[in-house]
Amino acid sequence: MSQLIWFRSDLRVQDNSALHATLGAGPTLAVYLIAPGQWRRHDDADCKVDFWLRNLAELREALGALNVPLLIRQADDWSTAPSLIAALCREHGIRAVQVNDEYGVNESARDAAVEQALKADGVAFRRHLDQLFFAPGSVLTQSDGYFKVYGQFRKQCLQRLYAALPHCLPAPRAQAPMKLASDPLPKTVEGFATPSRSLIELWPAGERAALKRLDAFADEDIGDYHVERDFPAQPGTSRIGAYLAAGVVSPRQCLHAALASNGGEFDSGNPGVTTWIDELLWREFYKHILVGYPRVSMHRAFKPETERLPWRHAPADLEAWQQGRTGIPIVDAAMRQMLACGWMHNRLRMISAMFLSKNLLIDWREGERWFMRHLIDGDLAANNGGWQWSASTGTDSVPYFRIFNAVSQSQKFDPHGDFIREWVPELAGIKGKQVHSPGAKGSDLFGRADYPAPIVDLGESRQRALAAFKNLR
Repeated sequence: MSQLIWFRSDLRVQDNSALHATLGAGPTLAVYLIAPGQWRRHDDADCKVDFWLRNLAELREALGALNVPLLIRQADDWSTAPSLIAALCREHGIRAVQVNDEYGVNESARDAAVEQALKADGVAFRRHLDQLFFAPGSVLTQSDGYFKVYGQFRKQCLQRLYAALPHCLPAPRAQAPMKLASDPLPKTVEGFATPSRSLIELWPAGERAALKRLDAFADEDIGDYHVERDFPAQPGTSRIGAYLAAGVVSPRQCLHAALASNGGEFDSGNPGVTTWIDELLWREFYKHILVGYPRVSMHRAFKPETERLPWRHAPADLEAWQQGRTGIPIVDAAMRQMLACGWMHNRLRMISAMFLSKNLLIDWREGERWFMRHLIDGDLAANNGGWQWSASTGTDSVPYFRIFNAVSQSQKFDPHGDFIREWVPELAGIKGKQVHSPGAKGSDLFGRADYPAPIVDLGESRQRALAAFKNLR
């Protein structure tokens, strides 16, 4: 019985649940759908689409070593997925399609439609858990609801991990050679620009590159992660998120790499390791939220009452934030880093998100969309969860009255101004602490011609945000 594995956000052969099951069930073909219209509607970044294509090339080579042909089909959007997959099954005598589950509302609707189309032809549609440690709906409160508080969710997840640690799957074995050859891969997709050579070099494709980065982090940097992760001028983070989002590495592989450096302990031992495992569980939490509360997939606030917030329509301020021209150096440095690298340091994501949603009082959805359009590691659940956390509209989010002061954050986490000077070259020659607020009134540098004055007063805008939230009560 011939099998088809449909690759989506799982672009690897090692520790791949669906591939493992498929190769064990019969002669196997693989398919990937190019869907530019759907990707545009999802605000997927140019650099992310390029990353997918480069990883597809690596995947095709790895599948070739397993004698699994990789077929490419053009879907434009997912409304055509049922007919495309069904036609492929009829063409090649496929009796079962195997996939790793995805969790957004569009993805769930797509898979339901494909399953229904295949059922009419007597073709099985089999789903596998791969992106997560636990299936959504299996980690619930005592009243059988989805957790809304991360700490409670984390506690139950750790208990279950202690009881039954999910193991990585053995390396797949090659099947007998097939007469069918893999399809050629496009190097570009219409509507998506090729990123700069420097950005591409920052994010090498393939499982080998991903595991090399993971191993280096686990061996050298994870022990200090709990401290170094907050300092953007330091290489203190794993930078593995892009590989997780595209499925080039699995969360199980990440967890085992962390545990191996901590004597198998989840929440004791080295605090750097336990902090990083916490980040894996935050990722898990937000994907469960995506399923339990699907409105967050549809540009809706988790807290319905916050839909009444009087967001400002301020296109000039929004553009200044987008381009890194706000006059607040740490915010501008963060935004410029993202535009150049397709990535932003996590501490800076919180600072820049809170600046937009609180100090500028601009709808968090504008920021969520801009991040997705530029991040190589853009992930619906994590990006939405992070933005709603910062904007105080989400589950277990920061209290509305806790508003980061961008200058204080800059002084604390970029104390010598190294990160600012790297990404805001206009300020490279400024000595001392003035680099954190060169446009402050009374400063010798106020009103520099080559760097804008602050577009907002941090103190006054804080009071404006507090008043807007208080009026909801």
